[in-house]
Amino acid sequence: MGKTISFIGTGKMAAALISSIYKKKLSKYVIASDRKEENLAKIKSKFKNIKTTTDNKEAVRNSDIVFICVKPQDIDIVLNEIKGEIKNQLIVSIAAGIKINHIESILGKKRIIRVMPNINCLVGEMAAGFSAGKYATKEDVKEVEKLLNSAGISFLIKEVLIDALSSISGAGPAFFAYFIEAMAKAGIKNGLQKEMAYKLAAKTALGTGKLLIEKNLSPDELIKMVASKKGVTLAGLKVLNKSKTNKIIEKTIQAAIKRSKELGK
Repeated sequence: MGKTISFIGTGKMAAALISSIYKKKLSKYVIASDRKEENLAKIKSKFKNIKTTTDNKEAVRNSDIVFICVKPQDIDIVLNEIKGEIKNQLIVSIAAGIKINHIESILGKKRIIRVMPNINCLVGEMAAGFSAGKYATKEDVKEVEKLLNSAGISFLIKEVLIDALSSISGAGPAFFAYFIEAMAKAGIKNGLQKEMAYKLAAKTALGTGKLLIEKNLSPDELIKMVASKKGVTLAGLKVLNKSKTNKIIEKTIQAAIKRSKELGK
């Protein structure tokens, strides 16, 4: 049945993780803590057996695993508030840009794991990365991996790589949405109804990702499967190649990585 897990902060990401853990029965009990009563009311309406509280200390005191799901600018306040209640709990932070050594500087020699989730967690298709602090155990890593995988997929990486990962999976949904919007607008311009064009583009993106993963195909292999000689796809690919779209995408990711590193300082 799992361990007791508390969530400090109940924003969209936290609610999505709670939903996945709750539905797959990966926790004995789930405790949600938030200073806003209306946020807790929303959580309680979705998950009848969940315990809610406005007392972060109470949530930590009664937990085996504590997810810190507050905004980066609020994390120091929360950590200082709960540090007296932390004995042997595993601390899991999803606060963007907050490094493990910063959390250790407040909590001390505690078991800490830092997670970079993404917004696709809201539909059970999260692509996440996580890094373990030096006091976290192999069992901690396995436990967090199991919890994250309930909402999609996750990868254990060195913390130094989180900026690169967050620029692909964290910012990536916005980049893919940008491309989907451009495709849909081109379809509308050529006579397709707006709703149809957006659904066609979005579903094509969804299916492409699924096809690559489930059939274990490389992007190049899929391109060759679709692009027949002198065909429609090849005509479009020639424009992408001539425009050096791959270089533009590379620059986009590099800019995101640079900004991620700046925010983490």
